[in-house]
Amino acid sequence: MDLAKHLKSSIDIVKVIGEYVRLRRTGGAGRYMGLCPFHTEKTPSFSVNGTHQYYYCFGCNAKGSVIDFVMQLEGLTFFEAVKALAERFGVALPRRAEYSDEQTKLRAALYQMHELAARIYRSNLNSAAGSDTRDYLARRGLSPATIEEFGLGLSDNSWQTLTRRFEQEGFSREQMEASGLVSLRQDGSGFFDRFRGRLMFPIHDEPGRIIGFGGRAMATGDEPKYLNSQETLLYRKRHVLYNLHRAKASIRKQERVILVEGYMDVIGVAAAGIGEVVAGCGTSLKDTQVRMIHRHCDRVVVNFDPDTAGANAAERSIDILLDEKLNIRILELEEGLDPDEYIQRFGANRYREKADKAAGYFHWLADRARAKHDDGTAQGKWAAFQSVLPAIVKNSDKLEQAAVANDIASYLGVDANLVRDRLRSTGYESRGRAEKRAESNLPPVERILLNLLLADRGVREEIIPEMVALPGREQLQARRLFETICALYTQQGDFTFEDVGARLDDAGKALLTSVIFADEVGGESGSLEQARACLRELRLGCRKTAESALRSKIRAAEKAGDIAEALRLTEELSRLQREVNV
Repeated sequence: MDLAKHLKSSIDIVKVIGEYVRLRRTGGAGRYMGLCPFHTEKTPSFSVNGTHQYYYCFGCNAKGSVIDFVMQLEGLTFFEAVKALAERFGVALPRRAEYSDEQTKLRAALYQMHELAARIYRSNLNSAAGSDTRDYLARRGLSPATIEEFGLGLSDNSWQTLTRRFEQEGFSREQMEASGLVSLRQDGSGFFDRFRGRLMFPIHDEPGRIIGFGGRAMATGDEPKYLNSQETLLYRKRHVLYNLHRAKASIRKQERVILVEGYMDVIGVAAAGIGEVVAGCGTSLKDTQVRMIHRHCDRVVVNFDPDTAGANAAERSIDILLDEKLNIRILELEEGLDPDEYIQRFGANRYREKADKAAGYFHWLADRARAKHDDGTAQGKWAAFQSVLPAIVKNSDKLEQAAVANDIASYLGVDANLVRDRLRSTGYESRGRAEKRAESNLPPVERILLNLLLADRGVREEIIPEMVALPGREQLQARRLFETICALYTQQGDFTFEDVGARLDDAGKALLTSVIFADEVGGESGSLEQARACLRELRLGCRKTAESALRSKIRAAEKAGDIAEALRLTEELSRLQREVNV
């Protein structure tokens, strides 16, 4: 067995996918459902079959093994996914060339360079040169333990610290340029450090690997105030949420996420014991980031900075959060304080209480609209309502949509009849399409038997020899799938789910997928007895079909005047009927 097959047989796909997607048990044994991480949906259509170690989305058709999932979600090559899973689960990697390629080697080098940079930055912060930065962090209320937990560091003012260290460690020119940690001089003569004299915040991907940095200027006049890593092979801003790797357990436990703007906001809230907090990484919220949130929870508390820029960012975020059908609350803090400043002044308990009581976003949007329009006139009130209307009609629940519209209209002082007319005139229909599971038209008995044959080696040993000898097997609707299973068993003694899929065309693979995610799946107990019962029913069905065919032939022979043929067929029919009654 090669490493890939060994990994698939050793690693529980439900455990791996469950760290990225909230899964709930459904249907038969080993069956789970959740929201697809690869496309936007409101109704879960993403299925995981733990028995066969396979996932499939009935909405976007994403499918495969645990290796395919890691490749697709994290954007890794096959070799990188195999290596990451093997290292994570303690599976020894053979030193074979086919498990490494140039991109895998480059990505591995970039991870090493980021880890090395983080160590250097931490060392700088803890040195004598880091005293001013440590004082700044103390004034911001960060304890040494929190600084250590979040891996904060300091890039020194030298232009060559990382550059020289990377050269000493033997990293190539290509690797250094691809890291984003150093920049190539304009004349191409060498490199210089990208970050200098800044408080450094390591940025992690969802599995917890350092993939970039955010750097806050510590010297007056040093612009920009915040400088992030440029996008690299590892770091793509729209696919990263700061602190998600730490926060996701708390997010699932609390069933919500608190979305803030900056690194210090995240650290201040998390250090106060409120772990379900994340932030973007120097970019406006993107649909990919919202899907990352939705994989873990349905509720979002937006707590951006109270200044104009923060309010504008919150309004933009509401729009994209609504597209993902999330439950949104807005947390406003008094006295114009940022989240970390608020906690320092009023304490974690008060912040938590405000987060628990955060209001819905409609009235917040209405207040914003009021500030932009003259609510002393009918035209101003209607203009304010018009600006809120797009958010209202994104609600796919028609009753709730109407109730919210009436509530906001009353709040803004707009005539309810005008509101109803306006809603009708929008012709709004929910853009979210219900994801329907593709079901095969196979008879339940065939689906059940196929599942049992695929899942249970004992069933295969007992039933397949009888299937091979089953008269009329060509009459089965899943004939090709049964034939593939029987052929594989006959040729190699046993087989895996993937072996079956590898021998099928696209139509056969689609049928196989619909079979293993069907609802008529037997449990683990009594599976052999259930398989025998299915086989008896199939045998009976095949014989009845054969009887019907013989009767038709007998009638045709009699009509043609071929008495001898009619008698022969009648005797064959009698023999079949005697066998059925045995």
